[in-house]
Amino acid sequence: MRDVLVVDDDFMVAEIHRRFVEQVNGFRAVGVARTGTEALTAARELQPHLILLDVYLPDMTGLEVLQQLRSGGDRVGVIMITAARELDTVTGALDGGAADYLIKPFEFDQLKAKLEAFAARADALESADGVDQSLIDSLFGGAGAPSPQALLPKGLGAETGRLVLDAVNHAGEVSAAECAERVGISRVSARRYLEHYLGTGALEIRLQYGVGRPERRYRAMK
Repeated sequence: MRDVLVVDDDFMVAEIHRRFVEQVNGFRAVGVARTGTEALTAARELQPHLILLDVYLPDMTGLEVLQQLRSGGDRVGVIMITAARELDTVTGALDGGAADYLIKPFEFDQLKAKLEAFAARADALESADGVDQSLIDSLFGGAGAPSPQALLPKGLGAETGRLVLDAVNHAGEVSAAECAERVGISRVSARRYLEHYLGTGALEIRLQYGVGRPERRYRAMK
């Protein structure tokens, strides 16, 4: 079980994120912090495996929290969760050692894909007898790495994953229902694969508006 600390100054948003975490197998929320100071204290006391860290906090930025964690020798996993889309913020998160970056508002499946990818990377490192180039490539997306197929979460198969990506590439753009029909799997399964690849950056989405909720349509990242 991986412990997660949720950091967000908005009480309702923090609660939504906490509930999302609790719905993902293998993860549990062990605390909520609403300021940078609270986050640093909770990280020290709770020793979580992962922090979901907002950028905009009342007393300091999430990037400053990340910097203080790293300067203090804390290598806890960090996923930046924020409304910030500025390039310098994203660059700062990556330079500071964040494991991932997710722009809100987002749906449960998007966070689930990020958490599962984080767990898969951690599992790969924990189970490895040693580090070779293939492992490094799979973790960092290096040359020759099977990056879209690498480190699939439990319950997802590489062969089906290839079929899903082939379906997207062949059609140019698909909904979960269209992908399910092309591959011959359930719509729920197709959605899991598509959201996983969305989380890894292999796919992007376009929202198609009509009657009711907008339809999520998936296409290869340009």
